[in-house]
This record gives sequence, structure tokens and C-alpha cells, in this order.
Amino acid sequence: MIILLFSNRDLKKLIIPLIIEQVLALTIGIFDTMMVSQCGQSAVSGVSIVDGLNVLIINIFSALATGGAVVCSQYIGKKDEEMACHSAKQLLFTILGLSLVIMVLCMIFNGNLLNLIFGHIESDVMAYARTYFFFSALSYPFIGLFNGGAALFRSMGNSKVAMTNSFYMNIGNIVLNYLFIFILNMSVKGAAIATLLSRMFCSFIILYMLLNKEHIVHIDTYLKYKFDFSTVKRILKIGIPNGLENGMFQMGKILVQRLVSTFGTAAIAAHAVAFSLTSIAVVPGMALGLAILTVVGQCIGANDYQQAKYYTKKLMIIAYLSTIVAAGILLVGVRYILRFYALPQDTANLAVSMVSLHCVFDFFVWPMAFSFPNALRAANDATFTMIVSTFSMWTFRFALSYVFALYLHMGVIGVWWAMIVDWIFRSICFMIRYKSNKWMNRTLV
Repeated sequence: MIILLFSNRDLKKLIIPLIIEQVLALTIGIFDTMMVSQCGQSAVSGVSIVDGLNVLIINIFSALATGGAVVCSQYIGKKDEEMACHSAKQLLFTILGLSLVIMVLCMIFNGNLLNLIFGHIESDVMAYARTYFFFSALSYPFIGLFNGGAALFRSMGNSKVAMTNSFYMNIGNIVLNYLFIFILNMSVKGAAIATLLSRMFCSFIILYMLLNKEHIVHIDTYLKYKFDFSTVKRILKIGIPNGLENGMFQMGKILVQRLVSTFGTAAIAAHAVAFSLTSIAVVPGMALGLAILTVVGQCIGANDYQQAKYYTKKLMIIAYLSTIVAAGILLVGVRYILRFYALPQDTANLAVSMVSLHCVFDFFVWPMAFSFPNALRAANDATFTMIVSTFSMWTFRFALSYVFALYLHMGVIGVWWAMIVDWIFRSICFMIRYKSNKWMNRTLV
């Protein structure tokens, strides 16, 4: 009789907090956009431009965190708690060093980077973007450490800690947003400072919780650290391909956003609001993707590929069912939600078209394109997912956006159709790889 590594109760304890955490994490962006929208379309456009860069940079930290989570999950599956703790410490200090370097570079080259990437945009939009980018950069070390700590707790199957901290981050962000934007009239600057302070608080909390030696993965002390290249190399073996994949993906999105900016402020605002709202529809898929990393990672560490396949199938079924529910609710309620945004009617109508297109294809494609490849990453097949995702990003989402938007005269909606083609191609490639079994026997530890 096969002893399952995760009972249904274990999966519930992992998945439900993950879904709540992802909702809370996305709510920060939604409330920022909603509150800043009261300051006008230029403010929304400036924030949305920087959010693209922020996501790119934060995904670098998330990629490292993913590498650390896979390594720790495999050590836990292997019953080697000492190396799991050692790997955790190496992960946190690696993220800290990298985030400090990126923070300094972004603060020094603030305006230069924005001009280089987005070119000539309206002066008031650029002014808002520069302000938001400066204060966002200050928060990079804190969000990096928070992501690393959250990933470590997930590797233990404990997603409740990250969920609780995300809740506090959101409450703090909303309260501070109200204070800085509406009472102190600090506009975009206020939104950025609110996010900075809430990230600082939660990063300190999660780092403190990792000192608790009752956790399987814990940190002995932050006062002593010795760099271990071999352990960092294992983390980077997942983190670098995943980081390159995420980086290319976000860079492509930024360059596509540059195309969107040529269609005017209304298109930028509609695009920003639609992307913010469609994130709600894919929350279950994002959460299940994180669950797959933990569950399949521990199965691989235990050298049990049959259970890895069993849980991949089970979690993907849950991902599809929950995504259908979330996307369906958003599809029905999008017009009501948009009433909370101070958008002109034509801008709101454009946003509805974008959200509707996204939701329809969420039903069929999104989980396979973005949740499913985490099973391959957990099995140390991250290089394959990187190659597929990078090729698909530049060939379809980027190049095809220009074809659809400019040459076929589809406008900004063409950008969204190109994105759908990207999803379909990824899904086909990942399924073929999984069926071939070439992802097996690639243990990392």
C-alpha cells in the first residue's frame, strides 16, 4: 500500500491560505490603482508604467525564492533538515545582496531608465512615474526578503504564515493610502510611501518568525553568515532559468506596454485597470502553481515520481475548477467593479473588452500555461520551461502584438489577442514535455 505524502487535509491547509495570500497580494495593486485613479488618468498611467518595471524586478526575487523553495522542498522530502535550514539562510542573504544592488541602480538611474524603456510620454505622466519609481525602489530589499521568507514557509507546507503577513501588509497599505492620498493630499507619492512602509513591516515580521526553531526550516541567527557557493549554485540552478524566464516575460510585457502607450492615455489607463482586474481571475491558478512547487518538490526529494504525477494531476484539476469559478465571477461582475474607478465611459468600455477576452481564455488555457510548468520546475527541469517561455514571449506576445495592433489595425485589443496566442503555444509545449517523461530523474539535491 502506497503511503501518500500529502493527505487531502494537508492539501487544504496548503492551498486555501495560498489562495487567500494571492488575493491579498493582488489587492495591494488594485487598491493602489483604484485610489490613485481619484487623482486622474495621468496618475493612473504613471503608476501603471512603473508597476510593469516593479513586477519585472520583483519577479527576479521571486525566481530566487522559487529556487530556494525547490531546494528546501527536496531536502525536506529527503529528510535532511540541517541542509534545508542551511539552504534557507543562503537564499535570504543572496536575495538581500541582489536587492540592495538593484535598489541603488534604480534610484540613481531613475529617469534614465524610464526614458530608455518608454521613450517620450506625456510630461505629467512621466513626473508621476519618476516619483513612484523612486519610492518603489526603496522597498525592493523588503519585498525581496518577504518573498524569500514566504517561499521558505511554503516549502514546509505552511502557507498560513505568508497569508497572515499579506493580510497585515494589505491593511497597512490601505490605511496608509487613505492617509497619504486623501488626507495629506500626497497623490502618487503617498501611494508609493504607503506600499514601502507596509512592505518593511511585513518583511521584519516574517524574518523574525523564521528564527523559531520549532519550524522544520529555520534560521539560527542573522548576525553570522558564511557564503556557500555549492548551496547557492543549487538555488541558482532553478533561480537563474526561472529568473531569466520571468525577466524576459516581464520585459516583453513592458515593451508591449510601450506599444500600448502610443495609443494614448485612455488606452494606457484601460490596459492598466484591465490587467489589474484580470489578476483576480488567475489567483487560484497562481496559488495552485505555488502548491505544485511544494508538493511535487517533496515528492521528487523522496524519489517518488508516481506520487509526483498523481499530485500534479490532482492539483491541476483543482486549478482548472477554481479558475473557472473566479474568471466566471469576474466576467459577470466586471462592469459593476469598474464603477469604483474614476474612468471616462469610453475607457471603461475598452477595459471591459480586455477583461472579457482574458476571462474566456482563462477557462481553457491559463492554468496549463502558467500553473502546470511548476511541476517541471519542481523536478529541476526549469531550463526547458525557460526556453519555451522566452521563445513564446518574444515570438507571439511581443512580435505578434505589433502585427495585430499596427498591421491588422486591431489597436490595443490586438495586444491582448497576441497574449492569448502566447498562452496556447506554452500549454502545448509543456504538455508534450510532461508526456515524454524527460523531466524525470533530475533531482537537485
